[in-house]
Amino acid sequence: MPTKKSEESKLAKLKKDYKKLQEKYKLPSFEELNEDFGIEKATEETDILIREVRKQISEKTFSYLRFVETLINPVNAPMSIFTITKSLGIEEKNKLTEIYKKLVKSEVQMVSVDIDFSEKKEAEFIKEAYKIWKEIKKDFLEVMQVVEKNWENKSDGKNRKYFG
Repeated sequence: MPTKKSEESKLAKLKKDYKKLQEKYKLPSFEELNEDFGIEKATEETDILIREVRKQISEKTFSYLRFVETLINPVNAPMSIFTITKSLGIEEKNKLTEIYKKLVKSEVQMVSVDIDFSEKKEAEFIKEAYKIWKEIKKDFLEVMQVVEKNWENKSDGKNRKYFG
């Protein structure tokens, strides 16, 4: 079991190594990427840190892509998704469609970078993915706030149904 001190030293090394990449490629700060994508998970031993950082970013964006895709096209989706989609208005659906387009573009770029490794391409992907994330984050949060608000309004006890 790793000690807290060894974990801290791994994180310190990760930050130091990332700092070199950040300066070389003008990447966002470690703190910015860690806040949005949890890149501190890249503390595992690796020879190619930039690829591990990109993988952490890709994992999160892929997860959100699948969630948005399910909201837009809820075929065979869990019942919870249908409840969410019922709470969405036209404006929210339009925002989700725009978010979806940007995430798909990022996903296509990620596949290209993943197939043909280049440190420079990895860095460009990280910068672009971060830029896209900053663009969609606000809209996505607004959509989720509408869902939460509508969810509370619908679950006030008036629409009880028995499924037994």
